Amino acid sequence: MTSNAPNPTTVSPQLAGHLLVECLIEQGVTHAFGVPGESYLAVLDGFHKHADRIRFIHTRQEGGAAFMAEAHGKLTGRPGVCFVTRGPGATNASIGVHTAFQDSTPMVLLVGDVASDCRDREAFQEVDFFSFFGPLAKRVERIDDARRIPEYIARAFATALNGRPGPVVLVLPEDMLIHTVAVRPLPRVEAVQAWSDPGALRDLRQLLLEAQRPLVIAGGGGWTPQAAQALQRFAENWQLPVANAFRFQDTFDNHHPLYAGDVGLGINPKLAARIREADLLLVLGARLGEATTGSYTLIDAPLPKQKLVHIHASAEELGRVYHPTLAICATMNAAARSLEVLTAPPQVAWEPWAAVAQADYRANIDPANGGVVLPGPVDMPRVMDVVRRLLPADAVLTNGAGNFASWLHRFHPYHGLAKGHKTQLAPTNGAMGYGVPAGIGAAIVQPGRTVFTIAGDGDFMMNGQELATAAQFGAKTIILLVNNGTYGTIRMHQEREYPLHVSGSTLVNPDFCALARAYGYAAEQVTATEGFEPAFQRALVAKQGTVIELMLSADVITTRGTLSAITQNALKTA
Repeated sequence: MTSNAPNPTTVSPQLAGHLLVECLIEQGVTHAFGVPGESYLAVLDGFHKHADRIRFIHTRQEGGAAFMAEAHGKLTGRPGVCFVTRGPGATNASIGVHTAFQDSTPMVLLVGDVASDCRDREAFQEVDFFSFFGPLAKRVERIDDARRIPEYIARAFATALNGRPGPVVLVLPEDMLIHTVAVRPLPRVEAVQAWSDPGALRDLRQLLLEAQRPLVIAGGGGWTPQAAQALQRFAENWQLPVANAFRFQDTFDNHHPLYAGDVGLGINPKLAARIREADLLLVLGARLGEATTGSYTLIDAPLPKQKLVHIHASAEELGRVYHPTLAICATMNAAARSLEVLTAPPQVAWEPWAAVAQADYRANIDPANGGVVLPGPVDMPRVMDVVRRLLPADAVLTNGAGNFASWLHRFHPYHGLAKGHKTQLAPTNGAMGYGVPAGIGAAIVQPGRTVFTIAGDGDFMMNGQELATAAQFGAKTIILLVNNGTYGTIRMHQEREYPLHVSGSTLVNPDFCALARAYGYAAEQVTATEGFEPAFQRALVAKQGTVIELMLSADVITTRGTLSAITQNALKTA
């Protein structure tokens, strides 16, 4: 007897572009960022078909879209997804791919490409994506057979998540996307956990027992709230001082009594000395790149003076720059949970060392600015103190690149991942223009959280057009725009190396408040410290986003000194 009931294994034929969207949904993707292009119209139609399950957030420039996707990856731990068209679209997006690579952020960039019958003829907007993205991504692949879309999507997510997280680029020929296929998406990919070797853990415990001045440096990608909580318990068990790597300041709670500060640009000189004086460095997840190591001076390369235990998710990273005393290949979730069960002695020799490290950190973030008096009517440490007092504990803080970011990095104590939320979004590759789109992306993906962005005038102008995206998709962010009329970092270096030879670093800016209002943001200008707190309070309760333009003298160039002092010192030594 035969049945006329439908076969549950039967797959209805559909456009490959629609299948691709279904594969993303299967991977848990709820938002994809991008700029539409004719090379992937079939995918855009798939977004239309599945609009109730996934949102395509179309931005005003591909660099902004890629930054939003990278921010999504940082916030959620799952790959952020970005769609761009061939040629100019892909090259614009490359800044976000580079950021994801250096920041160890999971991300998938999908690039609409020329049709297969046009390939290798330098067709319209054709680029060799394998050569172009090869050094910037963990993997670059092209999908030529639409039936294999599920395989390629699943592999892209697995590659982006496993080991050291990072970006994957998938190239989508235009004609492939309009083929009709009858296949199903593959199941959701989860990151594989690599556990620490038990023998190595015994060796690590022995190194701790022999130490007098140990210090933990935590950072990098792959952290979860559970891993951060396990790290905190490990630090408490052993009374270990913990510092966070450059722009991973939320890896360990800055309010914790064992926190020692951030190891990056503008480092507290006392923390820098402490790293050099340490007899054991336990590095968890950080690559130990140039910014975290003070251009490889805090820790000598390739053979450190300190005993070095380096724990990283990528075997290729271990021994790449530094020759460690002990190398452990493990993911952060597994590593931290392994460490927290290491039995600590009843008392350790370095408790006073840890207490002084915490005291040095507290003194460094004192709004009194460590006794350094900076000129002008705006007291930036006190502005940052207002931000600290009024922002909710789960707020997302974003910034791009420039000296303006050092005010946030130095004076804002980040709540750590152990509290349950990623709170810092900042590019370790020093990409300008990151903060504004990253904040907007965060507000779209997690609309219940307050989002605060600090940007310089030069930094803001690189992606300020994404305020239009914020207005279109109902994203509210608060942007503190520090306007000093210059590319401050470059001007600082110019005065140090070529005093009084100003070249290319001065800026003539638009009316930022008028510009912000044109996009639908509220805006006001602040010229003195006392004007900031009421403006910030208004921004917190406003229904729409707000730009607060803070006028700051270019002479207030760093958190520790002035531009004029740098110039005078350079002239003396010239």
